[in-house]
Amino acid sequence: MILVTQPFLPPEEEYKKYISEIWERNWLTNMGPLANELEEKLKTHLGVENLLFVTNGTIALQMAIKSLELKGEIITTPFSFVATTSSIVWESCTPVFVDIEKNSLNIDPAKIEAAITDKTSAILATHVYGNPCDVEAIEKIAQKHNLKVIYDGAHAFGVQVNGKSIFEYGDISICSLHATKLYHSIEGGLVICNNFELNKKLKYIRNFGISGFDRFSELGINGKNSEFHAAMGLVNINHIERIHQKRKALSECYDENLKDFPHQKPLWHSEATKNYAYYPILLESEEILLKVKEKLEANQIQTRRYFYPSLATALPYLDPREMEVTDSVSKRVLCLPFYFDLEEVVVKRISEVIKTI
Repeated sequence: MILVTQPFLPPEEEYKKYISEIWERNWLTNMGPLANELEEKLKTHLGVENLLFVTNGTIALQMAIKSLELKGEIITTPFSFVATTSSIVWESCTPVFVDIEKNSLNIDPAKIEAAITDKTSAILATHVYGNPCDVEAIEKIAQKHNLKVIYDGAHAFGVQVNGKSIFEYGDISICSLHATKLYHSIEGGLVICNNFELNKKLKYIRNFGISGFDRFSELGINGKNSEFHAAMGLVNINHIERIHQKRKALSECYDENLKDFPHQKPLWHSEATKNYAYYPILLESEEILLKVKEKLEANQIQTRRYFYPSLATALPYLDPREMEVTDSVSKRVLCLPFYFDLEEVVVKRISEVIKTI
């Protein structure tokens, strides 16, 4: 079976070295030395001033919403992983969906203002597959209407726009470090913001709202991560360049071998670098997608309909709403196998199977 995704694992001895240190210190969690070291290394690597290592990307989203004290309605995208929407609902806010652009697959800024009401407090947009949203257009809208901006950058590790980290845009950005991401800490997430006081508040929120030995500053949650997860993050950051180069080569191999097969790829932001987080293709119809998927599965090749179905129609706790572009895209997009240990010969085989449709 060729898997659709598979975690990167570094040389075992590199990880064991950190594990031995954890055993010697007997400090397992509660922001130990490895977690703090990882934060500092990630700040340097990403070029950001404020960064918190947290439990996962979902907790990161909830912390972002809580720290900005958002109420009422939050404008968001229906084309994303469910956590983008469920975090809004979990924090007692109302998600208001805005349709996506047909080329970038990100939220369409031209449709945002029509969705703003006197109850709107923020925009929560996703950098889909790591492809940056139109951050300049969203910033203008947010400033005009006095709205906060959160970016779900779960897929966007390492991406830059206009020469700076994508995580520097908006009031808060988050990232996922889940095992299937191109850079991971087994389980984990990041919260990044430019404001020092907001970062300080987020630190308190991460640790139950504790602001001293006998003081609480606000409502908090247990958003801390362990030394074992930090250890994996510290090892993996040393391999990020070869991970990036391998994924770039695999992407180019798919490009070359599928160039004669009718499909589209998401249009990447013109001023952004690529991190090669996924390899999605957009097919001409759902019928063709199902044929491709079935043919690949018959050949023991996994794929994923990522993201399907549209969040605007799929969630039992929200009233369904049709979104013309999202409904169409979600039925026609397919993510192909894509991970570090995948070999180009296998990519060629996958491509050949697809071309028999």
